[in-house]
Amino acid sequence: MSIIESVEALRAIYQEKSEASVAKVTPALTGPYRRMIEASPFMALATVGPEGLDCSPRGDLGGVVRVEDDKTVLLPDWRGNNRIDSLENIVRDPRVALMFLIPGSSSVMRINGRAVVSVDPALLESFTMDGRHPRSVTVVTIVEVYFQCARAVMRAELWNGERHLDPKALPTPGDMLKAAKTDFDNETYDREWPARAAASLW
Repeated sequence: MSIIESVEALRAIYQEKSEASVAKVTPALTGPYRRMIEASPFMALATVGPEGLDCSPRGDLGGVVRVEDDKTVLLPDWRGNNRIDSLENIVRDPRVALMFLIPGSSSVMRINGRAVVSVDPALLESFTMDGRHPRSVTVVTIVEVYFQCARAVMRAELWNGERHLDPKALPTPGDMLKAAKTDFDNETYDREWPARAAASLW
């Protein structure tokens, strides 16, 4: 196996960056970038901490983040499994990367920035959904924002319904848990999961 061990060696096998790949990077939201991010119901949040890296899926109705201004987006932390890996990382290292997907669009939006975790009562209350509010809100200050080349989504045919897999052909959450913990009651978990999830989205 041939291993690349320097940036110079890596650059030698790739062409120069295109003008568009450099020009698209801005230090704050432009009008079109804001429209794209506000249209996204799903994103991946990447963080880093002493134990290593974490990448967590986040989703919400009507937009996964709230745009506060051209340098700030707000991410409510809704109910989950209480692992809080991302939040623990942010408290110790504020560097974050966000990648947004917009159903039907081949363009992917990306934000690199710095974040803090807020428990300001008024801020939490502003995100109330179905009578509940998040326990914290991640406040992201944008360092750079840009859109990603559409080729990855196009190659994957991500939004092509004809290529979507039947969930029955895949392992269930219970199956995956049982593979990790052999005495886990996967059948009960899978049977109860849909109702439990529906009752605890927020």
